[in-house]
Amino acid sequence: MSVTLSQVVHHSRGDFLQKMFTLAIPITLQSILFSSKGLIDVIMIGQLSEASVAAIGVASRAIFVTTIMIGGITTGGALLVAQYWGAKDNQGVTESTALTWLTSSIVAIFTVALFWFFPAQIMSLATDSPEIKQLGVEYLQITSFSMISIAFVSTMAAGLRSMHKPMISTLFSGFGIILNIILNYLLIFGFMGFPAMGIKGAALATLISSMVEVVCLYLYLYLQRHLLAFSLTDILISLDLSKVKRFLALSLPTTFNFLTWAAGLFTYTAIMGQTGEQGLVALSVMTPVEAISLSLLVGIANASAVIIGNQLGAKRFEQAYYQAIAFAFVGFAITLVVAILLYLFQTPILNSFTTLGDSTYALSQQFLVILCFGIVLRSVPTVLVVGVLRAGGDVKFCLYQDMSTQWLFGIPIAAIAAIYFGFSAQWVYALFFIEAIFKWFACIHRLRSKKWINNLIEK
Repeated sequence: MSVTLSQVVHHSRGDFLQKMFTLAIPITLQSILFSSKGLIDVIMIGQLSEASVAAIGVASRAIFVTTIMIGGITTGGALLVAQYWGAKDNQGVTESTALTWLTSSIVAIFTVALFWFFPAQIMSLATDSPEIKQLGVEYLQITSFSMISIAFVSTMAAGLRSMHKPMISTLFSGFGIILNIILNYLLIFGFMGFPAMGIKGAALATLISSMVEVVCLYLYLYLQRHLLAFSLTDILISLDLSKVKRFLALSLPTTFNFLTWAAGLFTYTAIMGQTGEQGLVALSVMTPVEAISLSLLVGIANASAVIIGNQLGAKRFEQAYYQAIAFAFVGFAITLVVAILLYLFQTPILNSFTTLGDSTYALSQQFLVILCFGIVLRSVPTVLVVGVLRAGGDVKFCLYQDMSTQWLFGIPIAAIAAIYFGFSAQWVYALFFIEAIFKWFACIHRLRSKKWINNLIEK
């Protein structure tokens, strides 16, 4: 153990921490900005009614499933871009980005059609309340079109991350958030002559701001003649059969992994719906709070994917292994600090949701305490699965362990507790985190095996 620790310290000296935080902080900011879109909608819509909060919570979970699918595709592309960048292959960077955008856009268009034509059926999976379903349908149909924008922004963000330039996409995401807040203010409540559209106004604000963000980001990359500003020629070249096969070999397992995981989150929402409307409202409050609380961890995980990917692309395998262990330690330590801060500031956090009734507020407070423990449980598995293991192309292991822990343990246990034993909402919520315990053992064993260490771009 002491030998391993000394090697970790040796390979993590110099500019390692500087590189990590230079990448992690912009990625964290972008993750916070992305998560705050949902939080802003919940807080502002929360001034109307608890039913509106629940409706946005359920609809956002459904949209999140699609976003995660696109994230799976862009993650596969980012793995290639990181290794091409480490190997100093600029053409490989551009072509991989072009193929990533094309694939993610096809998926986005398909999901727009699904949410437009079947919104009521999707809402019915999580709630039986006619009011919540109707409000959710309005939100879901309009915001579904933002998936096309998300496909482009996610592709560019993943590429820029892999090139150690995440701040570019973060700045444009910040602009999109500011515009979203302004439009929410105008369209939800009807200020400055605009009609008061309620939840529909929140949906339109999300859609318009995402479209403007895409246009601005594309123009910037095009005018800068950036490597990621691919052309039609780059798209056509990227459709070479061998390149497509290599891309799909990484992206399909990752996409399916992300999809099953996100579908599991939606299933957890449906399970919580069995405990009553208060449980759904409290879960809707926790969803953006959890996402923001985990943002720094996600930033570190994505930074590990880039740095470890660069090392593997340059065939520095020993350095990659010991730096992977360092990332796991840092992720755990930082998440522990975040959990403590979350506990200390629970009152001002919950007070921002102004329309919560006394009983719903008390339930949300219990949820938040549980969340403090839950995010610590998710720390090391998140760094290893999201970052380290995928950096070496170990996507099938990530798929198998995510599916088994979530669908064979987490979901069945929570469902049995809620449906057959009638557990209260706070106990059901606590069981949502039980899958993370199983992931600790599987992920650490895989890390130590070194089977994940692979160079993905060798011809």
